[in-house]
Amino acid sequence: MSEESRRGASPRVRRRRALAAGVGLVIVAVITVVAVSALTGPNSTVATAGHSPASTSASTAPTEPPRPSPTASPEPAPAPTFDRAAHSIDDPNSIWVVVDKLRPLNPTDYAPADLVDVPVPFANPPKLRQEASDAVVALFAAFTAETGLALQSQSAYRSFEAQTRVYDGDVANLGQAGADLSTARPGTSEHQTGLTIDISAQPPQCSLDACFGDTPHGQWLAANAWRFGFLLRYPADKVGITGYEFEPWHFRYIGIDLATEMHNTNVSTLEEFFGLPAAPSYG
Repeated sequence: MSEESRRGASPRVRRRRALAAGVGLVIVAVITVVAVSALTGPNSTVATAGHSPASTSASTAPTEPPRPSPTASPEPAPAPTFDRAAHSIDDPNSIWVVVDKLRPLNPTDYAPADLVDVPVPFANPPKLRQEASDAVVALFAAFTAETGLALQSQSAYRSFEAQTRVYDGDVANLGQAGADLSTARPGTSEHQTGLTIDISAQPPQCSLDACFGDTPHGQWLAANAWRFGFLLRYPADKVGITGYEFEPWHFRYIGIDLATEMHNTNVSTLEEFFGLPAAPSYG
Protein backbone atom coordinates (compact mmCIF):
# COMPACT_ATOMS: atom_id res chain seq x y z
CA MET A 1 0.00 0.00 0.00
CA SER A 2 1.29 3.37 -0.92
CA GLU A 3 2.03 6.04 1.51
CA GLU A 4 -0.82 8.05 0.12
CA SER A 5 -3.29 5.26 0.74
CA ARG A 6 -2.19 4.84 4.22
CA ARG A 7 -2.57 8.44 5.01
CA GLY A 8 -5.80 8.92 3.07
CA ALA A 9 -6.42 10.89 -0.12
CA SER A 10 -5.19 14.37 -0.25
CA PRO A 11 -7.70 17.18 -0.39
CA ARG A 12 -6.94 17.81 -4.02
CA VAL A 13 -7.75 14.25 -4.95
CA ARG A 14 -10.95 14.31 -3.00
CA ARG A 15 -12.04 17.43 -4.85
CA ARG A 16 -11.39 15.75 -8.19
CA ARG A 17 -13.40 12.75 -7.18
CA ALA A 18 -16.31 14.92 -6.00
CA LEU A 19 -16.26 16.90 -9.23
CA ALA A 20 -16.27 13.71 -11.29
CA ALA A 21 -19.20 12.34 -9.30
CA GLY A 22 -21.16 15.56 -9.77
CA VAL A 23 -20.59 15.57 -13.51
CA GLY A 24 -21.76 11.96 -13.66
CA LEU A 25 -24.97 12.83 -11.81
CA VAL A 26 -25.66 15.73 -14.19
CA ILE A 27 -25.14 13.47 -17.21
CA VAL A 28 -27.57 10.89 -15.78
CA ALA A 29 -30.15 13.58 -15.07
CA VAL A 30 -29.93 14.96 -18.62
CA ILE A 31 -30.28 11.50 -20.13
CA THR A 32 -33.30 10.87 -17.92
CA VAL A 33 -35.01 14.12 -18.97
CA VAL A 34 -34.39 13.44 -22.65
CA ALA A 35 -35.76 9.93 -22.33
CA VAL A 36 -38.92 11.07 -20.56
CA SER A 37 -39.51 13.85 -23.10
CA ALA A 38 -39.21 11.37 -25.92
CA LEU A 39 -41.77 9.10 -24.31
CA THR A 40 -44.33 11.75 -23.35
CA GLY A 41 -44.06 14.31 -26.16
CA PRO A 42 -46.93 15.29 -28.61
CA ASN A 43 -46.01 12.55 -31.07
CA SER A 44 -45.68 9.90 -28.41
CA THR A 45 -47.71 6.75 -28.96
CA VAL A 46 -47.26 5.47 -25.46
CA ALA A 47 -50.61 4.86 -23.79
CA THR A 48 -51.33 6.61 -20.57
CA ALA A 49 -52.73 4.70 -17.66
CA GLY A 50 -56.17 3.33 -18.43
CA HIS A 51 -56.20 4.59 -22.05
CA SER A 52 -54.99 3.02 -25.25
CA PRO A 53 -54.25 5.11 -28.34
CA ALA A 54 -57.38 3.73 -29.98
CA SER A 55 -59.57 4.67 -27.07
CA THR A 56 -58.13 8.15 -26.94
CA SER A 57 -58.82 8.67 -30.65
CA ALA A 58 -62.34 7.35 -30.30
CA SER A 59 -63.10 9.57 -27.34
CA THR A 60 -62.08 12.74 -29.16
CA ALA A 61 -63.74 11.93 -32.56
CA PRO A 62 -66.99 13.90 -33.25
CA THR A 63 -70.15 11.85 -32.82
CA GLU A 64 -73.05 11.89 -35.34
CA PRO A 65 -76.51 12.72 -33.93
CA PRO A 66 -78.84 9.73 -34.00
CA ARG A 67 -81.01 9.56 -37.12
CA PRO A 68 -84.77 9.46 -36.61
CA SER A 69 -86.47 6.21 -37.44
CA PRO A 70 -88.40 6.34 -40.73
CA THR A 71 -92.13 6.75 -40.34
CA ALA A 72 -94.86 5.65 -42.70
CA SER A 73 -96.26 8.32 -45.02
CA PRO A 74 -99.68 9.54 -43.84
CA GLU A 75 -102.58 8.20 -45.82
CA PRO A 76 -104.18 10.93 -47.98
CA ALA A 77 -107.58 12.05 -46.76
CA PRO A 78 -110.33 10.49 -48.85
CA ALA A 79 -111.96 12.88 -51.29
CA PRO A 80 -115.46 13.80 -50.18
CA THR A 81 -118.13 12.03 -52.20
CA PHE A 82 -121.62 13.26 -52.86
CA ASP A 83 -124.30 11.41 -50.90
CA ARG A 84 -126.88 10.38 -53.49
CA ALA A 85 -129.06 8.90 -50.78
CA ALA A 86 -129.38 12.13 -48.77
CA HIS A 87 -132.96 12.56 -50.01
CA SER A 88 -135.52 10.18 -51.43
CA ILE A 89 -136.16 10.14 -55.18
CA ASP A 90 -139.50 8.37 -54.62
CA ASP A 91 -141.17 10.35 -51.83
CA PRO A 92 -143.29 13.14 -53.38
CA ASN A 93 -142.41 15.38 -50.43
CA SER A 94 -138.67 15.11 -51.20
CA ILE A 95 -137.00 17.92 -53.12
CA TRP A 96 -135.18 15.20 -55.09
CA VAL A 97 -138.27 13.26 -56.16
CA VAL A 98 -137.85 12.12 -59.77
CA VAL A 99 -141.05 12.37 -61.81
CA ASP A 100 -141.17 11.30 -65.43
CA LYS A 101 -143.27 9.20 -67.78
CA LEU A 102 -142.17 6.01 -66.05
CA ARG A 103 -142.26 7.41 -62.51
CA PRO A 104 -145.69 8.90 -61.62
CA LEU A 105 -146.24 10.56 -58.27
CA ASN A 106 -147.49 8.28 -55.52
CA PRO A 107 -150.28 9.07 -54.86
CA THR A 108 -151.05 10.40 -58.33
CA ASP A 109 -153.23 13.16 -56.86
CA TYR A 110 -150.48 14.32 -54.49
CA ALA A 111 -150.69 17.93 -53.28
CA PRO A 112 -147.86 19.67 -51.30
CA ALA A 113 -148.77 20.83 -47.80
CA ASP A 114 -146.53 23.93 -47.74
CA LEU A 115 -147.59 25.86 -50.85
CA VAL A 116 -147.12 29.64 -50.67
CA ASP A 117 -147.67 32.56 -53.00
CA VAL A 118 -144.40 33.46 -54.75
CA PRO A 119 -143.70 37.22 -54.45
CA VAL A 120 -142.35 37.82 -57.98
CA PRO A 121 -143.83 39.36 -61.14
CA PHE A 122 -146.08 36.89 -62.99
CA ALA A 123 -148.29 36.25 -65.98
CA ASN A 124 -150.36 33.87 -63.84
CA PRO A 125 -150.30 33.98 -59.99
CA PRO A 126 -147.66 31.42 -58.93
CA LYS A 127 -147.61 29.08 -55.94
CA LEU A 128 -144.68 26.91 -54.94
CA ARG A 129 -143.42 25.05 -51.91
CA GLN A 130 -141.80 27.44 -49.45
CA GLU A 131 -138.20 26.40 -50.12
CA ALA A 132 -138.63 26.66 -53.89
CA SER A 133 -140.42 30.01 -53.54
CA ASP A 134 -137.52 31.49 -51.58
CA ALA A 135 -135.09 30.25 -54.22
CA VAL A 136 -137.12 31.81 -57.05
CA VAL A 137 -137.11 35.19 -55.29
CA ALA A 138 -133.31 35.03 -54.93
CA LEU A 139 -132.88 33.95 -58.58
CA PHE A 140 -135.06 36.75 -59.97
CA ALA A 141 -133.27 39.36 -57.85
CA ALA A 142 -129.82 38.15 -58.97
CA PHE A 143 -130.89 38.14 -62.62
CA THR A 144 -132.03 41.75 -62.47
CA ALA A 145 -128.93 42.85 -60.51
CA GLU A 146 -126.58 41.17 -63.01
CA THR A 147 -128.35 42.00 -66.29
CA GLY A 148 -130.62 44.99 -65.65
CA LEU A 149 -133.47 42.94 -67.17
CA ALA A 150 -136.56 41.39 -65.59
CA LEU A 151 -138.16 37.95 -65.37
CA GLN A 152 -141.66 36.81 -64.55
CA SER A 153 -143.36 33.57 -63.62
CA GLN A 154 -145.40 32.11 -66.45
CA SER A 155 -146.69 29.07 -64.56
CA ALA A 156 -145.82 27.25 -61.34
CA TYR A 157 -147.77 24.72 -59.23
CA ARG A 158 -150.57 22.88 -60.97
CA SER A 159 -152.83 20.50 -59.10
CA PHE A 160 -153.81 17.09 -60.42
CA GLU A 161 -157.13 18.56 -61.58
CA ALA A 162 -155.47 21.56 -63.26
CA GLN A 163 -152.98 19.27 -64.99
CA THR A 164 -155.87 17.16 -66.26
CA ARG A 165 -157.43 20.22 -67.89
CA VAL A 166 -154.15 21.29 -69.49
CA TYR A 167 -153.38 17.83 -70.83
CA ASP A 168 -156.87 17.23 -72.17
CA GLY A 169 -156.73 20.61 -73.94
CA ASP A 170 -153.42 19.71 -75.60
CA VAL A 171 -154.76 16.34 -76.68
CA ALA A 172 -157.70 18.13 -78.31
CA ASN A 173 -155.38 20.53 -80.14
CA LEU A 174 -152.34 18.35 -80.89
CA GLY A 175 -153.54 14.76 -80.64
CA GLN A 176 -152.30 12.38 -77.95
CA ALA A 177 -148.85 11.87 -79.49
CA GLY A 178 -148.33 15.62 -79.81
CA ALA A 179 -149.62 16.26 -76.28
CA ASP A 180 -147.29 13.61 -74.82
CA LEU A 181 -144.25 15.41 -76.25
CA SER A 182 -145.07 18.72 -74.56
CA THR A 183 -147.39 18.09 -71.63
CA ALA A 184 -147.24 15.52 -68.84
CA ARG A 185 -150.20 13.30 -68.17
CA PRO A 186 -151.89 14.00 -64.82
CA GLY A 187 -149.90 12.39 -62.01
CA THR A 188 -146.60 12.55 -63.93
CA SER A 189 -146.17 16.33 -64.07
CA GLU A 190 -143.31 18.07 -62.28
CA HIS A 191 -145.60 21.06 -61.86
CA GLN A 192 -147.68 18.97 -59.46
CA THR A 193 -144.70 18.67 -57.06
CA GLY A 194 -144.76 22.39 -56.25
CA LEU A 195 -141.05 22.51 -57.15
CA THR A 196 -141.26 23.62 -60.79
CA ILE A 197 -141.68 26.99 -62.44
CA ASP A 198 -141.99 28.11 -66.05
CA ILE A 199 -140.14 31.43 -66.46
CA SER A 200 -140.56 34.07 -69.15
CA ALA A 201 -139.19 37.50 -69.93
CA GLN A 202 -140.80 40.71 -68.75
CA PRO A 203 -142.03 42.18 -71.00
CA PRO A 204 -142.89 38.87 -72.71
CA GLN A 205 -140.50 37.55 -75.34
CA CYS A 206 -140.66 34.00 -76.78
CA SER A 207 -142.83 32.88 -73.85
CA LEU A 208 -143.13 29.07 -73.68
CA ASP A 209 -141.25 28.77 -76.97
CA ALA A 210 -137.86 27.24 -77.83
CA CYS A 211 -136.62 30.66 -78.97
CA PHE A 212 -136.63 31.71 -75.30
CA GLY A 213 -133.33 29.84 -75.04
CA ASP A 214 -131.75 32.39 -77.40
CA THR A 215 -132.84 35.44 -75.39
CA PRO A 216 -130.57 37.05 -72.79
CA HIS A 217 -133.07 35.82 -70.21
CA GLY A 218 -132.93 32.20 -71.34
CA GLN A 219 -129.16 32.21 -71.75
CA TRP A 220 -128.58 33.61 -68.27
CA LEU A 221 -130.95 31.09 -66.73
CA ALA A 222 -129.29 28.17 -68.51
CA ALA A 223 -125.88 29.30 -67.22
CA ASN A 224 -126.81 30.39 -63.70
CA ALA A 225 -129.97 28.71 -62.44
CA TRP A 226 -127.92 25.97 -60.72
CA ARG A 227 -126.48 28.57 -58.34
CA PHE A 228 -129.94 28.88 -56.82
CA GLY A 229 -130.79 25.17 -56.81
CA PHE A 230 -132.61 24.92 -60.15
CA LEU A 231 -132.18 22.50 -63.03
CA LEU A 232 -133.06 23.10 -66.68
CA ARG A 233 -135.12 19.93 -66.66
CA TYR A 234 -135.66 19.28 -70.38
CA PRO A 235 -132.47 20.11 -72.33
CA ALA A 236 -132.42 20.05 -76.12
CA ASP A 237 -130.02 17.10 -76.42
CA LYS A 238 -131.79 14.80 -73.93
CA VAL A 239 -135.26 14.38 -75.45
CA GLY A 240 -134.64 10.62 -75.72
CA ILE A 241 -134.10 10.46 -71.95
CA THR A 242 -136.65 12.92 -70.57
CA GLY A 243 -139.35 12.23 -73.16
CA TYR A 244 -140.04 15.95 -73.62
CA GLU A 245 -139.05 18.48 -76.25
CA PHE A 246 -136.61 21.24 -75.36
CA GLU A 247 -138.17 23.59 -72.81
CA PRO A 248 -135.69 26.39 -71.98
CA TRP A 249 -138.29 27.97 -69.72
CA HIS A 250 -138.97 24.95 -67.46
CA PHE A 251 -136.88 24.90 -64.27
CA ARG A 252 -137.11 22.34 -61.49
CA TYR A 253 -135.96 23.10 -57.96
CA ILE A 254 -133.68 20.36 -56.59
CA GLY A 255 -131.69 22.31 -53.97
CA ILE A 256 -128.28 23.93 -54.24
CA ASP A 257 -126.32 20.81 -53.22
CA LEU A 258 -127.66 18.58 -55.98
CA ALA A 259 -127.77 21.36 -58.57
CA THR A 260 -124.11 22.16 -57.86
CA GLU A 261 -123.06 18.52 -58.04
CA MET A 262 -124.83 18.03 -61.37
CA HIS A 263 -123.30 21.23 -62.72
CA ASN A 264 -119.79 20.23 -61.60
CA THR A 265 -120.09 16.72 -63.03
CA ASN A 266 -121.74 17.93 -66.25
CA VAL A 267 -124.79 15.69 -65.85
CA SER A 268 -127.94 17.37 -67.15
CA THR A 269 -130.81 14.99 -66.31
CA LEU A 270 -132.04 13.45 -63.07
CA GLU A 271 -132.44 10.11 -64.81
CA GLU A 272 -128.75 9.97 -65.71
CA PHE A 273 -127.55 11.27 -62.37
CA PHE A 274 -129.47 8.69 -60.33
CA GLY A 275 -128.97 5.85 -62.82
CA LEU A 276 -132.65 5.59 -63.72
CA PRO A 277 -134.06 4.28 -67.00
CA ALA A 278 -134.65 6.74 -69.80
CA ALA A 279 -138.31 7.69 -70.06
CA PRO A 280 -139.00 8.63 -73.68
CA SER A 281 -142.55 7.26 -73.47
CA TYR A 282 -145.11 5.97 -71.01
CA GLY A 283 -144.69 2.38 -69.95
